[in-house]
Amino acid sequence: MDQPTVGILHPGRMGAAVAGCATANAAAVLWCEAGRSAASAARAVEFGLTPVSTLPELLARSDIVISLCPPAAAEELASDVAEHAFTGLYVEANAINPERAQRITALLGSDATVVDGGVVGSPPVGGKTPTLYLSGPAAAAEHIKALFSGTAVRTAVLGTEVGKASALKLSYASFQKTSRVLVALAVGMAREYGVDQELLEVASRRTDSYLAEPEYVAKTAARAWRWGPELEEAADALEAAGLPPEMLRAAASTLARWNDAKDDGKLTLADALDRLAQP
Repeated sequence: MDQPTVGILHPGRMGAAVAGCATANAAAVLWCEAGRSAASAARAVEFGLTPVSTLPELLARSDIVISLCPPAAAEELASDVAEHAFTGLYVEANAINPERAQRITALLGSDATVVDGGVVGSPPVGGKTPTLYLSGPAAAAEHIKALFSGTAVRTAVLGTEVGKASALKLSYASFQKTSRVLVALAVGMAREYGVDQELLEVASRRTDSYLAEPEYVAKTAARAWRWGPELEEAADALEAAGLPPEMLRAAASTLARWNDAKDDGKLTLADALDRLAQP
């Protein structure tokens, strides 16, 4: 598989850019025109992808197929591929949970070799260098590493167990995306009460990420008995401002799992996470 033919399903913003990187080491990168938008076609042209008319043609010509689509469509798309008995290497690179990745592997596995994938980072354009995490059969993962060698898409293999790459992707996404929503709620509340500029000034004093400080989780658990009610108050303020309160109420409900750790200064990260997992 020195210069494989690759198929991309489908050339969205991330998929087209990732596929464009694959052109460096592939004989061709194909995309299927059927049912796709003018915007998809424009992205395909921009990234040097080769059009084909139908999915069966793409599958027949491809050694490797990469699935990068909206998460809700991942299994339906895999079912379409399975109907045509694709026998190459299928990279399930969507933001789906590990159980869905394993279902797709079972669906395709009798014919194809499936590698679980998860892209962390922005599309590889303008100097951005996302990482495609991989888990699955070792030889297949090595083929994908070779496909992106020397390109803006970095690769990292997490092992042979399908689901690990998906788990890492969703673990990071749960923080990355939820934190953006929390920013919107915080700034929205502050703006409603006329203190948004003051909030931004306070925030500017601290620019590092809480995700890089997991040891703070134990301190959070010890303070949960106070923080939970505080978030309920904040949720009430959001509701009064016409903003959705559900996320903060859910956070307060999560904190309630730590109520029995009140001011426990000896709590460890492992203790806190164990308690969090107990309903």
